[in-house]
Amino acid sequence: MVMGASGSKLEKALGDQFPEGERYFGLENFGNTCYCNSVLQALYFCIPFREQLLEYYANNKNPGDAEENLLTCLADLFMQISQAKKKTGVIAPKRFVQRVKKQNELFRSYMHQDAHEFLNFLLNELVDILEKESSAAKDSPQSSPEKAPNGPVQHLANGVKKEPPVTLVHKNFQGILTNETRCLRCETVTARDETFLDLSVDIEQNSSITSCLKNFCSTETLNAEDKFFCDKCCSLQEAQKRMKIKKAPHILVIHLKRFKYIEQLGRYKKLSYRVVFPMELKLSNTSDDVDTEYSLFAVVVHVGSGPNHGHYVSLVKSHNHWLFFDDENVEMVEEQTLQTFFGSSHEYSGNTDHGYILFYEGLGGKS
Repeated sequence: MVMGASGSKLEKALGDQFPEGERYFGLENFGNTCYCNSVLQALYFCIPFREQLLEYYANNKNPGDAEENLLTCLADLFMQISQAKKKTGVIAPKRFVQRVKKQNELFRSYMHQDAHEFLNFLLNELVDILEKESSAAKDSPQSSPEKAPNGPVQHLANGVKKEPPVTLVHKNFQGILTNETRCLRCETVTARDETFLDLSVDIEQNSSITSCLKNFCSTETLNAEDKFFCDKCCSLQEAQKRMKIKKAPHILVIHLKRFKYIEQLGRYKKLSYRVVFPMELKLSNTSDDVDTEYSLFAVVVHVGSGPNHGHYVSLVKSHNHWLFFDDENVEMVEEQTLQTFFGSSHEYSGNTDHGYILFYEGLGGKS
């Protein structure tokens, strides 16, 4: 059987180093679905997520269940790739793309779509499906909560209110940010926790991911029109506000805000700034002051000079090799190739291929 040109080339390039049991498949593009393909490749090579999704699917797949959703379509696609007889080739993610368009009209048009919006939509949709399934399982007759005069109560051993279930999306991608505000009059600190599945960071010319994260966690002063209402002083006061990463996620996803709204132009502009992303990243802005170490394993790249047109590709690390996925095409690349996607030091450069979403895996093993 004759392989696709890029497939056979890839097999030749890897030779006997082709990882046992691994599959490298390109994904067919249905007109404008590169935003979807690039994100799917990054998620497929997020190994703990892939394994947990396939395991969940194997354990919960009910042949009598006709209901198809985004979770089953994604798991089906991952299953198709992982169980393919050939090591390389092309798969058409048709059912998955149809489901995405059915679920969200934003992705129905043939216009250029945003890969970060798609990633956000997909992860949140998976969370909704998993949480609904989990609560449906709990509400089955065997496990109904005891009745009390004022409605059902759910007890936990220590009397704490029941938390929503921790899904495989949360296990891998969820971190916690603490938003701290210190009143400059009475020094009272108000802290509010919020969860995140990815961090969207502002970028500057000739900077690095480390400096972008430092800015993300830097202290800002609230004064003049932006004063903070302090509950202790019962009035608006000057205050200092900062973000801290309270709990670092196992998979840290960083979205570089390359599309900026320019008031004078009345439209978005793409920032081609050079932002260096390291192979190994230390996250030191955490509340517990424990440095969390991460290793880069995927980059979604936006190719093009503006926000409303262009193309997405992804680079993925698998078994110590870097691979370049461009829809149907897959090829091996050297690690130093990633440096060509940092961005441009000056605005009018011919290079329009820029790192847009970065995926880092925690080195502490599976949490």
